[in-house]
Amino acid sequence: MKWHVERYDLPLSTPFGIARRTSETTSTVVVELTHDGTTGVGAATPTEYYGETPSSVAETLPDLLTTVETVGDPHAGQRIERRLHEQAPHQPAARTAVSIALADLAARTLDVPLYRQWGLDPERVPPTSYTVGIDPPERMAEKAVAAVEAGFSTLKVKLGTDADRDRFEAVREAVPDADIRVDANAAWDPEQAVTAAGWLEDADVTMLEQPVAADDIEGLRRVTRSTAMPVCADESCVVPTDVPRVADACDVVNVKLVKCGGLRAAMRLVHAADAHRLATMLGCMVESNAAIAAAAHLAPLVDYADLDGALLLDDDPYDGVPIDDDVFELQAVESGTGVRPNPGFDGGD
Repeated sequence: MKWHVERYDLPLSTPFGIARRTSETTSTVVVELTHDGTTGVGAATPTEYYGETPSSVAETLPDLLTTVETVGDPHAGQRIERRLHEQAPHQPAARTAVSIALADLAARTLDVPLYRQWGLDPERVPPTSYTVGIDPPERMAEKAVAAVEAGFSTLKVKLGTDADRDRFEAVREAVPDADIRVDANAAWDPEQAVTAAGWLEDADVTMLEQPVAADDIEGLRRVTRSTAMPVCADESCVVPTDVPRVADACDVVNVKLVKCGGLRAAMRLVHAADAHRLATMLGCMVESNAAIAAAAHLAPLVDYADLDGALLLDDDPYDGVPIDDDVFELQAVESGTGVRPNPGFDGGD
């Protein structure tokens, strides 16, 4: 087993704003694992909000990959995951990059797509939403129209500012027939969130994501009980063991590989949510197809998809699973996750 690690600083197609920050680039760390002439590719885009940086991931990966090399078997996923968790229990992004590369490699050695190795149904992939980041209202309206014209029937609108209603109403007026979800990224207090939930529900919003602070489970519960809209926990539900504490405080949990530590952990989170009768959404960061492609293979397990991260990039070192309007075409993948080098990539920043 041989490995290679590369960091890319990738430009976004347009500045991307959420309640906490606005970004013009994103940094992803890519892992390539090679065994008997076959290579698997994985990646992770860490965020300081969850305690990791591209530098910390790059520094941790050599030790984790040495462990993978010592095991030497790309199909020993359970054993490798356990050992990596013991080595880096608080670095899920670093473990995610390895998890994806290992899964891609294992499926490629069998010459099957990853979804087929797992026995999942490619026809059960839900359409992905497309995110409209925080901008002046007129710019958000323009981006919403462009997304709908590109084939996206569902938009996720970022809020959490001092002019949320103006921003939302500009989008709703511009795309009156679109399915709109709203994500406040933990920006509101419970009183603000309950008030916002009222006018958002009146405007036919179909999901409200993380309206209050991550640790305010009582506030989350209060918002959920105030509205008929599904309320989703993202920052409040990071790993599978978080599901029981949010189970009566929300309707949906957002599963992200980079939060929970990889593909196997994400599956456990989905199953835990199912056991608590919660719906699930598969989410992402603004990140490369080297990560998004793997997440797409989990999509048949969930109720909602929010896997537009690579679509927000201006350039990407990898191509991923083809997308038809807003649905990932898993049937087009011949082996592994379907990730492959992008011949037009110009190197990023």
